[in-house]
Amino acid sequence: MTTVEKNKTYTVSIDDLSHEGLGVAHIDGYPLFIENALPDEEMTVKAVKVGKKFGYGKVIERFTANPERQDVKDLDLLRSGIAPLSHMTYDYQLRFKQQQVEKVLKTIAKLPDLSVAQTLGMDNPFEYRNKAQIPVQKVDNQLMTGFYRKNSHNLLPIEDYLIQDPKIDQAILAVRDILRRFNVKAYNERENTGFIRHIIIRRGHYSHEMMVILVTRTERFFKGMEIAETIKKELPEVVSVIQNVNPEKTNVIMGREEKVLFGKSTINDTLLGKTYRISPQSFYQVNTQQTEVLYQTAIDFAELSSEDIVVDAYCGIGTIGLSLAEKVKHVYGVEVVPQAVEDAKANAKMNGIENANYEIGKAEKIMSRWAREGIEPSVIFVDPPRKGLDEKFIEASVAVNPEKIVYISCNPATLARDLRRYEDLGYHAVKVQPVDIFPQTYHVESVTLLVKAV
Repeated sequence: MTTVEKNKTYTVSIDDLSHEGLGVAHIDGYPLFIENALPDEEMTVKAVKVGKKFGYGKVIERFTANPERQDVKDLDLLRSGIAPLSHMTYDYQLRFKQQQVEKVLKTIAKLPDLSVAQTLGMDNPFEYRNKAQIPVQKVDNQLMTGFYRKNSHNLLPIEDYLIQDPKIDQAILAVRDILRRFNVKAYNERENTGFIRHIIIRRGHYSHEMMVILVTRTERFFKGMEIAETIKKELPEVVSVIQNVNPEKTNVIMGREEKVLFGKSTINDTLLGKTYRISPQSFYQVNTQQTEVLYQTAIDFAELSSEDIVVDAYCGIGTIGLSLAEKVKHVYGVEVVPQAVEDAKANAKMNGIENANYEIGKAEKIMSRWAREGIEPSVIFVDPPRKGLDEKFIEASVAVNPEKIVYISCNPATLARDLRRYEDLGYHAVKVQPVDIFPQTYHVESVTLLVKAV
């Protein structure tokens, strides 16, 4: 039984960081996780949540500061989880992310000798996000935008999000003010009443084309066209205003039904010199500059030749495969989301790429069928979601016997688990390069090269 009691204060020394960047203090061996705390700092904390195995504390007074600490612009950016590492200097954030990858490679992958390169960071690690999904609530009797306090659905009104393209921040406020003028009702999630649930904005990093998506609870949108025209008038970059209807009482942001209120149904942007069509629900990396670094690293790791047959598994709208298509003989892409495959085909056509084919389906099934048809990939690129690779996919990828597998990961823990499995099946990880796509947050992307054991 823990001796730590809720709402009591304790003087502690921070001895570690969690993978989410929370300071860790131990009281008689009991771990307390503390926001805005760094190793070697001494402080008084209040225990705000106490469980059987660990608890959470809040800083009351800090006596010593780690030299890597920096001033936090707005504590709501920590409280909401928008920028949970913004109290660390950027160099410290990059080292922290490298260490996160090293830690799981030792403990989960059991690959202590695999070296991890220094994290590739940004010159300006702020204002990078090309997409915002902002909840709307009624606060002080008016429609308000902001972000939820961590582990709650209480809205913190925020106007400067620090990590978003400033043009997007300005657009959120402009749209908020237009909705207020038209007396549009904010969604009430407890009662599943009201109308506007979220404002989503996408802006092309290079094209500057802007899409505004208004997520509504019901289909009927009184003065919707007029609101869309007003948005366009006040935000000249807007080329698309879309209503997305989500009638469900759910945490899922977008529904299935969409209607164009103004302009186009997609926007365009470029990545590594190729143009891409981006739909409202397309997966498109939110940091364009660093995605170019990430993909270029993956392409460089593969050392491609004009004879290579490449499989782009989890291909999304085709961004990885189309970036390298000119270097290889053929690209085969596969993805479970039908709209993404449609976009990938359109993107290949738009860029004049004729050596890329895209199919809908589970990668392991489609890849096995390709193998039966005599398609033998020499390189497989994988870029799975946070849950990592399915065991069936790992087995199918090994069965087609590629020379190399390039693994782009957004979750070090599932990467490590999958690398262990590949190692057991005869594919060795030879180098790992973390890339910071999400500065000020604890998310870590990385590229790993695996080669077939000789």
